[in-house]
Amino acid sequence: MKLGFLTGCLQNMTLEEKMAYAHQVGFTTLDVSCWPKSNSRDFSGSDIDVAHLSDADVIAIKEWQVKYNLTFASLAYYDNMLHPDPAVAQGYKAHLKAVILAAERLGTPLVGCFVGKNQQLSLNANFEAFETLFTELVAFAEAHHVKLMIENCPMPGWQEDGLPGTISYSPELWDEMFRRVPSKSFGLNFDPSHLDWLQIDYLQALRDYRDRIFHIDAKDMLVDRTKFYRYGIFGKKLNRQHEEDLGFWTPVIPGLGDINWDQFYQVMKAVDYQGDFSIEHEDRRFAGINDLVKKGLEFSYAHLQPIITEFK
Repeated sequence: MKLGFLTGCLQNMTLEEKMAYAHQVGFTTLDVSCWPKSNSRDFSGSDIDVAHLSDADVIAIKEWQVKYNLTFASLAYYDNMLHPDPAVAQGYKAHLKAVILAAERLGTPLVGCFVGKNQQLSLNANFEAFETLFTELVAFAEAHHVKLMIENCPMPGWQEDGLPGTISYSPELWDEMFRRVPSKSFGLNFDPSHLDWLQIDYLQALRDYRDRIFHIDAKDMLVDRTKFYRYGIFGKKLNRQHEEDLGFWTPVIPGLGDINWDQFYQVMKAVDYQGDFSIEHEDRRFAGINDLVKKGLEFSYAHLQPIITEFK
């Protein structure tokens, strides 16, 4: 199993510079951020311009992979695929297809995305739209020798009131997703941190969905249970400091949060997990400038690598 990170956390660096840094630290794989060049998403990046990827670009990237001894675990593009504006949704769909085509050309096996939600429609209507769209997208991915995976983040930042902005964040919803799109080329980018603050047993979910877990994000969080008295399980509604501020949970780098990673890896070993593992760095204390981001990545590498070394 290889350890990497999602590249969008580092800003104002070229892809080759990020690969050189990853190799220097000891990482052996990367999830490469592939948002459009023009976008306003937080924690995004455009390290490969998939809309204009030339044959020369592909050759250069593959040479860098050899030079820096790195694979790409996935190409990453996470937006609201069920956006209520048809023009916006069509743009997201076209870009996701471009990411899939880039993954095929680069020999990258996985593309990560969100489902999202149209807040103007009922849950059932959202699932109807999901089934139509993702049946097409998964078939497109299969035709290009790529698997499509969904990260289980509820995206409370997409809703003004902080309620879920996706229909893909819990085992109940995963079952409905896989019932409607049963292809074995459709699975999960499993993030235990979101499950934990949602009060879902992430270890049991890891066991139960072992056949659908293509990739695992290493992300941690802190839950302040004393805040439930003030905010309740639905979280803060007033005076939020940022769009993800629900008042009782905070994303942190692995090693500084509530998740027992050694215990988590023991379950990974028990279920014979065969995929890669990547740090998703969203800790606001180690952000703003690349020196701080790197400090966070290197701390988590030092925390996780000894565990992974035992997991062979």
